[in-house]
Amino acid sequence: MVREARLKFTRELAGTLSIRSVDEHGIRINEELWAETIALTPQKMLPAWSQKTVEELLVDDFSAILLEKPELVIVGTGRRNEFPPRDLVFAFARMGVGLEVMETSAAARTFNILAGEGRQVAAVLIFEKES
Repeated sequence: MVREARLKFTRELAGTLSIRSVDEHGIRINEELWAETIALTPQKMLPAWSQKTVEELLVDDFSAILLEKPELVIVGTGRRNEFPPRDLVFAFARMGVGLEVMETSAAARTFNILAGEGRQVAAVLIFEKES
C-alpha cells in the first residue's frame, strides 16, 4: 500500500519578531537575548515593561499594548502558571480583548503560532532568574 504524503509548509513572515527560546539565560527574540520581563507584538518590542509580578498587574500596565489593538494578549507568568487579578480579567472582557495566562514557555509557543497565522496578538513574558 502506498500512502500519499501531505506536507504543509509555512513561512516566517519577513520583518516579524519570533521567540526563539526561553531558558534560564533569558528570552531570545530573533537574535537578541532579554534577561527581563518583556512585551511585544509580532511587529515590535514595546517600551520598558514594568517588572511587576502577575498578582500586581493592573489594566493600566497594558496601555502601550492596548494601543496596538490586539485581539488577544498572552501573559507568560514565569516558570509556573499563576492567575491574574479578577479585576484585570474583567477589564479585558469589557474591552473585548482576549486575555490568556500561562507559563512563559507555553506563552512563547502560543505567541509564535498565532503571529505566524497573522493574528493581532501581543505578549507579556515574565522572565524569572534561577534562584
